[in-house]
Amino acid sequence: MPAISWNDFEKIDIRCGTIIEVKDFPKARKPSYQFQIDFGAELGIKRSSAQVTHHYTKEELHNKQVIAVINFPPKQIADFFSECLVLGIYDENNDVILLQPERAVKNGQRIG
Repeated sequence: MPAISWNDFEKIDIRCGTIIEVKDFPKARKPSYQFQIDFGAELGIKRSSAQVTHHYTKEELHNKQVIAVINFPPKQIADFFSECLVLGIYDENNDVILLQPERAVKNGQRIG
């Protein structure tokens, strides 16, 4: 993979937010949830979807803090527009484990 510069990295806006709503996403091709994520007063609430149904229930995800890239353009998935990319790591079975802070932080805090 090619190296990037520090300036390239600084273009990526990665923030912490709290999932405040989780819904099933039956129109997605792969099992997924739809999220509403609170990124604080400055950034507000953004929507996203994620294929995390293998490791997480809707109840587990509610009020969970997650890490997301918030400056990608919206992406349409079926009839849903995702406004941020929630970050995760693939396990040995290609199922996603979400990235989250070790301790609670203020919504909207920037990663960097």
